[in-house]
This record gives sequence, structure tokens and C-alpha cells, in this order.
Amino acid sequence: MLAMDVRELRKEFRVQRNREGLGGALKDLFKREYNTVRAVKDISFQIPKGEICGYIGENGAGKSTTIKMLTGILVPTSGQLLVNGMVPHKEREKFVRGIGVVFGQRSQLWWDIGVIESFHLLRKVYRVPMEEFKPRFDELVERLKLAELLNRPVRKLSLGQRMRCELAASLLHNPSIVFLDEPTIGLDIVVKSEIREFLKEMNQKYETTILLTTHDLQDIEALCSRVIMLDDGNIIYDGGLEELKTRWGKGKEALFQFAETVTIGQLEQLTAGLPVRWKQENELTARVFVPQERANISEVLARLVSEGGLHILDIKLFETGTDEIVREIYQSGSAEQRGDAERGGAAAVKPTETAGSKQSAEQAAEKEGVSADA
Repeated sequence: MLAMDVRELRKEFRVQRNREGLGGALKDLFKREYNTVRAVKDISFQIPKGEICGYIGENGAGKSTTIKMLTGILVPTSGQLLVNGMVPHKEREKFVRGIGVVFGQRSQLWWDIGVIESFHLLRKVYRVPMEEFKPRFDELVERLKLAELLNRPVRKLSLGQRMRCELAASLLHNPSIVFLDEPTIGLDIVVKSEIREFLKEMNQKYETTILLTTHDLQDIEALCSRVIMLDDGNIIYDGGLEELKTRWGKGKEALFQFAETVTIGQLEQLTAGLPVRWKQENELTARVFVPQERANISEVLARLVSEGGLHILDIKLFETGTDEIVREIYQSGSAEQRGDAERGGAAAVKPTETAGSKQSAEQAAEKEGVSADA
């Protein structure tokens, strides 16, 4: 069963084009000119029930605009959109009872009253019976360690405390789908770890579907088995995180510390025929780079020990990080083009977009009453 079914989804904004000078301002007063900016460009994807999916992209890529269409805040320009079997902006009241939303930079709690009062107000908004609310409330308070925070006004909470409360607020009515837009922004490593563990447990226990947008790729690595990558309003990758690492990782590097003096020539001779590159740090230490899918560290190690008889005191392994892979894909504009370039294919060319057009999309969304900080 699909939790989300998105087909050819598009969102366009009309943005006023301001002309320069006093004369231009007078012309704009009587006859305005507009540009059409596409924030989301005919994207399609399906997310099964119970999946945790990462939705990532650069600032201005269209992430938050997509989330706002999926939650019914924005109306799509065109395309088909079903979430929980409903069209979000058409069946608004019924639809919101089955979803939870956390926007990292916007609060759903009342600023000047105690946290517990906000929770009870949300219970009434979502029409949750007290017999269902109480066990759910107790579980969230215990799991997120909220007992000491319940009677404090929201304005007196730290960022980490507030985000734990925001997460609890989004789950009080036991939604089947949760949208998390930058839920760990600005949090310290301890709070981030607690929130990640909690989300994994909730997903396993209740089969809650989670769509997570974040710039912190550690969140993605900790929670998601699948990632959708957006760039300039287009999906450039949709697949497994491990597949992304395997196909587009540059390779591995190992740092060897030897018990006796070695030379670069000796090491190159022992690994002759292997597609590796050596770099000597000092007379007892050397680095070797092993390209992805062409050799492995175990082959290098076997030659050094069994054939060369070298005594190795220590080995440190370094692998291309997800952050670096994703950054290079953003720069190329396409995961497929990135892979072709790694394998010696044609150079990737990223679609161009001016900073002004991204800014215009954000301004247009703000005029509709929401932020387009995608």
C-alpha cells in the first residue's frame, strides 16, 4: 500500500518583475510585469507505507515547497497527488487528522502557555478521545523525557527542549504519516541522537511513514534506507543510500604503519598489477588509495604481509563520506551524470538558475502566507 503517490507534480509562482528607477516604479504602479518561476518541475515518486525516506537537496531546490504541497498548505499548479489515499488540499480537515508535521523553523506550540496546555489544545483540535490520548501522551513524555518541561512556557525552553516537544505534539494523535522538515536544525549531538533513536522506534512499533528533509546527512544515514535527491526542482536520484555510496563513491584509502623502514618503490613493487596509488608519509608510514570496484584493501594487505613479509603495526581506513558524494552530485546536477563522469563518460553539466529566480520563488511563496525556504 502506498502512503504517498506523486505523479508529474508541479508548482509555479508568479513573481513581479520590478523595473529600475523612479520611472520604472511609476510604470509598475500602473502596469505590472510578472515572471513565472517553477519551484517544482513535474516530479514523480511513490513511498510505501512504513518507509523512512530522506528528501534532500540544496537551498532553493524545492524540498519545502514539495512538503507544503504534500501537507495541503500549497495547492499544486498541476499533477496528481495522493497522500493516505486523499488529495491534501481538497480534503483538508479529514486529511490532517492522519498526518503529523514538524517544521524546524516554525512552532505549532503556543508561545506563552505551558507545554501541557498546548498538548491538550492539540488534542481538542484533532478530536482525540481522552482514553486514546492518555496512553499516547504518557508514552511520548517518557520516551522524549518531557516530564520536567510540561509546565514551562514554550518561550522558556531551549531549542533542543522545544524540538522534543514539537515532535511529541506532531505525534499525539498517532498519525500514520509524519513530515519532518529540518527537525534537528541547530541541535547538539546528544539531542540529535535521542531524536533519531526515537524516530526509529516509532517507525518499527507503529509502522509510521516518515518523509525527512534535512541538510544533516547523518540524519539520513541513521534513519533512511532510501533517499530522493532534488536539484533545481527536479529529482536527480531516487534509490538506496548504500547504492549511492557503492556506485558513486571514489574508493577507499588506507594508512599503514610499519614496524620497519619501507620505501615507496618497495610498496609499489609488492602491489604491481593492482590499480592502487601510494603516498609515503615518512619512513614508517604510507597511504594507499584503492579505486572503487577495481581492487580492495584485503588484496593490498595480503601482498604486503604474505609476499613482502612486512610487519604492520596499525591500519586506518578512510572511505568517501556521504557528504562528499552528495556535494559532488549537486555540483554536477545529476547522479547519473556524476556516475558517468566517474567511469570516464561525458562531463556533467548542471542546469543553471540565477540566484534571483530562487529568491523570487521564496518571495512569491511568502505572499501566499508560507515560506518557500526549500
